[in-house]
Parts: sequence; structure tokens; C-alpha cells
Amino acid sequence: MSSPTLPSRLQVSQFADHFRQEMVPLGNRISYFAAAVPLSEEDRRELLEEPVAALPPAIAALLPEMRILLVPYLCRTRAHRRREADETFISTEPPDSREQVESSTMMARDGAVLAFAVKGADVADHHYRFYRAIAELTADSLPGGAPEEYAALLEEELKAGVHGEVDDGGWRLKNELTRRDRNFRRPTERLKQYIRQSFIDTLTLYLHGICCDIDVEPGPRQIPSNWLRKRLQALKTLYPPPPTYAVFPEDQ
Repeated sequence: MSSPTLPSRLQVSQFADHFRQEMVPLGNRISYFAAAVPLSEEDRRELLEEPVAALPPAIAALLPEMRILLVPYLCRTRAHRRREADETFISTEPPDSREQVESSTMMARDGAVLAFAVKGADVADHHYRFYRAIAELTADSLPGGAPEEYAALLEEELKAGVHGEVDDGGWRLKNELTRRDRNFRRPTERLKQYIRQSFIDTLTLYLHGICCDIDVEPGPRQIPSNWLRKRLQALKTLYPPPPTYAVFPEDQ
């Protein structure tokens, strides 16, 4: 599949607006465009069709319209003034390692724009970044950033003194909680941030597991498997996978 010739750097927002009419439909309310990246049928299947097909219908219903950009590289430059937002650019050349990023999500007036750097990227890593973006958009669509059922699970875990989390973001915020922060009836800002981040981390794992066979790496910060299973079971109830997809081995 051919793709346009790009300047060496172009803002993601500018590119998304410029090529809005050339986006290729990919299911309901999702479209994509490959920017300066040759895309074979196998690439299209692995990078787009398979991860989108594995989305639970209840999750898809929560998402805004999405435009997915597959680009060679992404880089972010720091704004010079504090009030300015960082700018993310599409790059056709490998950027400096200090500027390079793997993905970017931005909200536009008509939905979300998801950009992914795919030059030399591993398919499994791309799937993780895709589902991470989906999990963040899902959290943004929910009051409080997570379902009440999930927050109740976290309250149970904290009362039981459960150690660990799914990913580094939730693990860091969990360790920052004080005794005052553990009152779920009057959640502090710190507790709200932890609930949202924990939900994003766990939902990313859940969605990735529906699409692909993945292993949870054991480690000192990893939540015990029996409590992780309770979280995944709760997400399965809230967001059942599409027909023919499995969550647990016994579902297959």
C-alpha cells in the first residue's frame, strides 16, 4: 500500500487534519492511515484488524471515534514556556533518544487521534501500546476514571493488605497512599489517581490477553495471581470478550 511523502517532521495534529478525508474505515467509528510506512496485508492484519477485532463490544461502545495513524517515528519536544503543551511530531528519520516516543493520543473535536511509531517495532509491543491507549480512553469515559465494581475490589485489597500491582504506574501510586487516603467513602485526590491508574493498568492487561497469549512476569511488585484473577474476572463480567475469544485457559 502506498503512502504519502512527508516532511521530515510534522505535528500529529496537523497530519491528522490534513489527511482526514483519506482515512480508511476499520469497523464502526474507527479508521486508520499509514503515513510513509509500506503496509502489507499481513501488517494490516497484525497491527490493525486483529487488535480491533478483539475489543469487547462494551468497551467499543464507550470509545469516541478514533483515527489511528501508523507512522515511522514519533518525537516530542518540550515547550519553552510552562503554559504551552508538549508537541508531538511524526518523523521520517530516527529522532534523538531523548525525544523519541512510541505512541501518542490526543483528543480532537471529532474524536481521538492515536499515533503509533511502527518502524522496527515489535508486534507485541504495538499491541500493548494500542490497548494502553484504549484503556486510557475508557477510563476517561467513566465517572471517577473506573467502574464502581473495580474500585470496590481495590478497597477490599487494601483492607486485606494485598501487596503489589499490575504495572509500575499503579505500583508507584499505591505506595504513595497514606492511611488518610484509604477512605473510599471520601476519596482523596491521591486515591482517585491510584484507582484510575490501577484500572488502566489492569484493563490494558485484560484487553491484551484477549487478543494474544501473554505471560505475566513475576516480580517483587507483581500482585498475587489469585487477586489478579479476581480483577480479570470482574473485568470479564463488565466487558465480556467478543464471541470465540477467551480470557482464561478454561474458556477456550
